Amino acid sequence: MATLVSDNLDEVERSISDTAPCHYILKIQSFSLLSKNGIEKYESGEFQAGGYKWKLVLYPNGNRSRNVKEHLSLYLVFVDVSSLFRHGLEVHADFRFFLLDQSKDNYLVVHDAKEKSRRFHRLKHQWGFDQLIPIRSFNDISNGYLLDDTCVFGAEVFITKETSSGRAECLSVMKDAISCKHVWKIENFSKLESEYLESQAFFSGDQNWKIQLYPKGRRHGSGTHISLYLALEDPVTLTAGSKMFVEFTLRVLDQMQSRHIAGKGINADTIRLITFIFIKHIIS
Repeated sequence: MATLVSDNLDEVERSISDTAPCHYILKIQSFSLLSKNGIEKYESGEFQAGGYKWKLVLYPNGNRSRNVKEHLSLYLVFVDVSSLFRHGLEVHADFRFFLLDQSKDNYLVVHDAKEKSRRFHRLKHQWGFDQLIPIRSFNDISNGYLLDDTCVFGAEVFITKETSSGRAECLSVMKDAISCKHVWKIENFSKLESEYLESQAFFSGDQNWKIQLYPKGRRHGSGTHISLYLALEDPVTLTAGSKMFVEFTLRVLDQMQSRHIAGKGINADTIRLITFIFIKHIIS
């Protein structure tokens, strides 16, 4: 996780405002049920500000991954991280968080005093405050932040600068990948009239896959071979230019003598609109 804004008292500025936040308001009812139901983190819906999409991430009992205790933690997250990678985009933003005092009808405003503008980029797309407010102060009825188990947070985000550092790439390797076996049984094969068939989708390696069969062959195998492919179920959902390294085996079972026909493939090409390597065998 990217390093977040530390919450030393010298770096955080708190003030009072009668004006509601102009970009986003998050109202939480039955706030105590978050902790009672073991919800350590809550992510808000998306909202637009400065031409970009954002969301808030709230830790009701503090961000344990950063050893935060006895405080609420609140962060601002840049949603479309893929655009940061594709275009090498850097977005500088001045943001502030709001907490409604429901008794006085005004807001506690929290913002960074040390560095007014924060830089969101491909390696760091989350900023915020580890210690937004002490839990004891938040729960104190006299402060008006939590009344009838209801609270209201808010956010304002103002873009101060946009820069582009050129194209970028991210490589993610799956640790201890688990192999998956999928069997597709086709009945009445000799009566097939379709040019090609597709199996039901199956899940492996965080993706949905399917097998494609061309009974009369395809491309170089047309008319002489049976062509078999492995394909993503919905490749258009991948980011443009994405690459995926996949090792797979396609096999046609010999149901009588177990002399199976198999082809093993390794593919690291761009996966977008094209299927994978195919294997083929001669029709006897």
